[in-house]
Parts: sequence; C-alpha cells; structure tokens
Amino acid sequence: MIEGPYLDFEKPILELQKKISDMEEFSRVENIELDTEITALQAKLAKLQDSIFSNLTRWQRVLLARHPKRPYTLDYVGFITTDFVELHGDRGFADDKALVGGFAHLDGRPVVILGQQKGRDTKNKLYRNFGMANPEGYRKALRLMQMASKFGMAIVILIDTPGAYPGIGAEERGQAESIARNLREMTILEVPIVIVIIGEGASGGALGIGLGDRVYMMENSWYSVISPEGCAAILWRDAAKAPDAAEALKLTATDVQSLGLIDGIIPEPVGGAHRDPQTTANSLKACLLTALEELDRLSPEERINQRIQKYRRMGVFDE
Repeated sequence: MIEGPYLDFEKPILELQKKISDMEEFSRVENIELDTEITALQAKLAKLQDSIFSNLTRWQRVLLARHPKRPYTLDYVGFITTDFVELHGDRGFADDKALVGGFAHLDGRPVVILGQQKGRDTKNKLYRNFGMANPEGYRKALRLMQMASKFGMAIVILIDTPGAYPGIGAEERGQAESIARNLREMTILEVPIVIVIIGEGASGGALGIGLGDRVYMMENSWYSVISPEGCAAILWRDAAKAPDAAEALKLTATDVQSLGLIDGIIPEPVGGAHRDPQTTANSLKACLLTALEELDRLSPEERINQRIQKYRRMGVFDE
C-alpha cells in the first residue's frame, strides 16, 4: 500500500492496491486459494503504475517534487556519506537553518556537502524557513566552499528550495548581492563542483549555490526561473493557473536537459524518490562518484575554463 499522504493522480493505484490487500486478507481468513487472481491483479497494478508515472504532466512532477515524504538534503547526507560534521554560521550575522553544510566522506573521499533543508512538520518547517535561505545562508555556503577550495576538497551541492527568502530583512541584508557574489566566486573555485537538484530548484534561491562543473536533476525534480504559482500570479493574476504555468515554463528534468542547462538526469523508483529512498540515494551516489572521477582528470585551470565555457554556451543568440 502507498503510505499517505498520496496525490490525486495516485488514487487509481491506491484503489487497486487496496483491492489486492483485501483479497489477500480474504484468502488468508477464509483459507481460499486466490493466488491466480492476486497475481493477475498485481500484474495489472504494475502496468497501471508504469502507465501513470511514465505519462506525468509537468504539474504532476512538480507535485511529486514537493511530496512531504520526499528525501531532503540531510536524508541524502545520511544515506550517501559518512562522518558528516555540520558547520554553522556566516561569521557575520547568523546561522541560517535553511541551508546546511559541512565536511563528510563520500565513499572514503573527503568532500564538503551542502544544500537547502526543509522541515516535515510545522515546527521544523518554521525552523528551516521552508528551505528558503536568507543572505547569511548563502554567505555560509560561500564560506564552506572557499574552505573546500583551500583544502582541496570537492564540493557536492544538493538543491531543494522554492526560492530565496523574499522578506524585508533579507533584502536589507543584501539577498541579491549574496547570490551574485556566490555566482562570481563559484566560477573560479579550483576544486570540482557537482550539483544535483533533488526537489525544487526555483529562481535565484537555486542559482545562489547552483553554478558548477556538473549539474544534474533527479527525475521528478523541477528547475525554473520562477515557481508555477508565481508565474501564474504574474501572467494571469491567478495562482490556480499554476498547472498551465508549469506547462509553459518547461521546468521538468527532460525539458531542462533538452535546453542544454543540465548534464544528466538521475532516475527515481517508479512513483518517486519517497517510495524507495535508499535506491534513489544509491543512484545519486553513483552519479556523484562518476562525475567526480571525470573531473579529477582535469587540472584546476582546465576545470575553471570548462566551467566558464559551459555557462557561456547557454541560451540562444541571434546576431
């Protein structure tokens, strides 16, 4: 059975799973042989799951990226690294709980790993500010990345945010400047930088830690200049038009890869990463190790030059 909460388009799957469960219980209680019927229903269930999840709309993928049981940054840190030591503070204002990072070992290799962190219940959502970092969060990230460069440690970044925090205080403390500074400084860091959008990748909130040698997306993540709701509010003055906005934004992993903005897509189990977090984490780890192995073959100068050229090639130009 799918453990709740479940999404609207998953209801046919849930109903069939319940039917299978009821039939198995009836067979056990009444001691009636129903293996053939149950096997047929299980085959039907597998076919139904493949049909639904291979034909998701862009908006449905956005909903999967936001699933409350989807693994977050610290979940993946626990799955794919060892000896994680979290570091705190920007050495200027505060420690931003929406952006976490520290030292860890990835398959025995020392790395600095960081990313946005969301909360699951109301208390933790508020504590993590819904994964929306303030300027001090981006300054903390830069401090850790510069430390990684100093000690020759690769940088792994996991992005999952609905955007940088848009509050007055954040703007007063230099939200735009902190993001712009990160983009400039990340361009010239001498160590490998591998980035994965694991859930939501919205606007400057994602870009503030989103410039690297390799950028990947999880299969059911999204990456865009604005959230579907924000786009709908601007274009139609109606956030309910978010599904239409998602289609127009072309924000899925397949869309973004076709535009040449990412380097690859990391597959998820049928139904999304939350269905089997360990398998998803294994795929993530394999992708990171492959990317780092490729980047290790380059000198720091070659990495920086390729990084710059990578972003210069983006976009369409008409002279």
